[in-house]
Amino acid sequence: MSDLNIQLDPVGVPTRTNWNAIWAGMFTFLAIWSVFGALCMAIWAGSGSLSLALAVWGIILTIIAMFVAGRTTGRLAGVANSADGMMYGMTMFGLTVVSAVVISAMGASIFAGGAAHGSAASYLIDVFSKFGWPLFVGLFLGWLAAIGGASSAHRRLTHPTPVQHQVRHA
Repeated sequence: MSDLNIQLDPVGVPTRTNWNAIWAGMFTFLAIWSVFGALCMAIWAGSGSLSLALAVWGIILTIIAMFVAGRTTGRLAGVANSADGMMYGMTMFGLTVVSAVVISAMGASIFAGGAAHGSAASYLIDVFSKFGWPLFVGLFLGWLAAIGGASSAHRRLTHPTPVQHQVRHA
């Protein structure tokens, strides 16, 4: 009987989406952003230029936190190439933005005193009117940073050929 070569996937290539890695990236972003956002508030709370400082700090912090979160997602997912890393970074970014919007809306509702939805909505509109452009710039550059971080985390295989095992018929 002849021997057969069966080609298997290279070690570390995921066959399904690793949602644990995506959630870990999101929580990494939220942790980094929360800690260093609080640092910004502590530093600039006494000054009158809090809105400008918060805008600049928020853009820089979002870029750094998204890159680290993307890198975490890509590394934990074990992506094999940069294209897979880009998809993981994009998914992690989307989940993070949706989570941040939900958390912000809940916080606005609490901050508005739990009153009718109109007061929470007017509070959010007021915040977005002050920070619309910095928010857009931070999110856009953060999106690129998340994709870049996740795509740079792929494992570089020294031998990209698939693993082959000899199988003998019984």
